[in-house]
Amino acid sequence: MNTNEILQAQALDIVFDGRNKAYGAYELRKTYHQRLAKGLAVMLGTCLSVVIVTAWANNHAQQPLTINLGQEVILSKVDEPKVDPVIEKPKPQATPPEPVRQIAYTNFNIVPNDADIPPIADVDDLDKARIGAINVDGGADDGRIAPPVESGTGTGNSGTPAFADNDDGTIFTTVQIEAQFPGGLSAWKKFLERNLNRDLPLDNGAPVGRYTVVVSFVVDKYGQISDVQAENNPGFGTMEEAVRVILKSQQWTPAVQNGRNVTYRQKQSITFVVSEEG
Repeated sequence: MNTNEILQAQALDIVFDGRNKAYGAYELRKTYHQRLAKGLAVMLGTCLSVVIVTAWANNHAQQPLTINLGQEVILSKVDEPKVDPVIEKPKPQATPPEPVRQIAYTNFNIVPNDADIPPIADVDDLDKARIGAINVDGGADDGRIAPPVESGTGTGNSGTPAFADNDDGTIFTTVQIEAQFPGGLSAWKKFLERNLNRDLPLDNGAPVGRYTVVVSFVVDKYGQISDVQAENNPGFGTMEEAVRVILKSQQWTPAVQNGRNVTYRQKQSITFVVSEEG
């Protein structure tokens, strides 16, 4: 390299003057700044992507599940219309049977000749009458025995048990112990957390608010549920979702009345909450 070339050459060319530039070291040093710039660009792009993804995830995070453990979840009671008590009509008095002709039995005693002797009944009369202590006028005896005549006006039990086992299909609406989900309220909350699609009203465009669905269903004395139906429809798919969850619960603890499991019409409230977050 002559003097003029040295003045115009870069330091890298002066260092590698007369050396093997094709070996690789020359090329690495010559493109060092370009590779450094590319590395910095990739690193900055990666960091920026992480920041953007994190911010987006925070803005679109799922809403926290809100389950009302008050009146919306507990077993609510419904005021039933008052039923006037049934007044039993007094039973008609049994008509006493027609008196049957009766002839007094005659004891044969030895008496003085002037004593008052009652007449002796004829044999033909004895065939048509009953033998008793006194004479009674009436119809001929046909051999039947009259039933006893009921006395008094009591209202005792006529043979029907006081508490039926509702095998006749009776569905109770008021009981001493209501039906409940196995495990109680805490187990019911966990069941809803696992199975209830709480974001359904938000996905269907529901505005901010609370959407309560009252579901009515029958729990038989074996704990099986049936006849599931919603009594109201707040919209946005909440009615269908509430009915679906109740059907999924399947087995309940049956209601109890007078120490026996009975079939009971259960009412259960499920509340969806749409908040301003998200």
